[in-house]
Amino acid sequence: MSTHEEGSFFDAFEAAVAGNVTALSPWLKQPAPGFSVYRNTIASGAIEALAATFSTVQLMTGKEWFRATAREFSRGHPPSDPALLSYGEAFPDWLANFPPAADTPYLPDIARLDWLWWQSWSAADSARLNADSLAGLATNRLGSVTLELHPAVRLASFAAGIPSLWLAHQAPLRGELHQLSDAPEQILFTRIGPHAQSHLVDAATFAFLDALKRGGSILAAAEGAFVADAECSLPDILTGGIALGLFSAITPTPDTSR
Repeated sequence: MSTHEEGSFFDAFEAAVAGNVTALSPWLKQPAPGFSVYRNTIASGAIEALAATFSTVQLMTGKEWFRATAREFSRGHPPSDPALLSYGEAFPDWLANFPPAADTPYLPDIARLDWLWWQSWSAADSARLNADSLAGLATNRLGSVTLELHPAVRLASFAAGIPSLWLAHQAPLRGELHQLSDAPEQILFTRIGPHAQSHLVDAATFAFLDALKRGGSILAAAEGAFVADAECSLPDILTGGIALGLFSAITPTPDTSR
């Protein structure tokens, strides 16, 4: 079988697994009965993976509703990686357009937070910057270097209190009643050892970290923090970041805003 024929065969195989029973007709005289078992196995694995990743969504909607929804999603978005660790990235946006979820408009954002937690938990590990490294940084270099964020750091900002609603459904608060607030909120995810952590952060801290995430210099990040809150304490933001292991290295930046 040539390379071209191999590619055609595997494309047809994927189509057959997805439900196109005639896709393999050039190679098989009749549809193989084992494909239905194979499809069911893949569908079951996809649903279990989604349930693990979007556990808060399942908690809020109930297992039966979630599994039916996950099954519907997986039909149009089958896994492309057997490991399933990265499966489900499209689920929050898909959920926003899923008619049965229309009466719970906060649910897609809850799914986005579940996804960020999962990304943080499954991210690669890296060295973490200590306080001495930062203390020895000359002030005249602040405009030409940045603080690289640890691979496990994830950030999100919302116009309403979605993060607090999500946190209310995590242990040890799980099950407590929570009133959704209209106030904007920002949340940070990171991982210490094997455990992912989530923290609400103020607007200045979020602005500082978000600027670093986008490759801005430490000086540019500090300016962003002061725009968000003129009375913020930059030493407190840096100390808190070091304590949580948010920074992995000090590196040059192409930032030319200063």
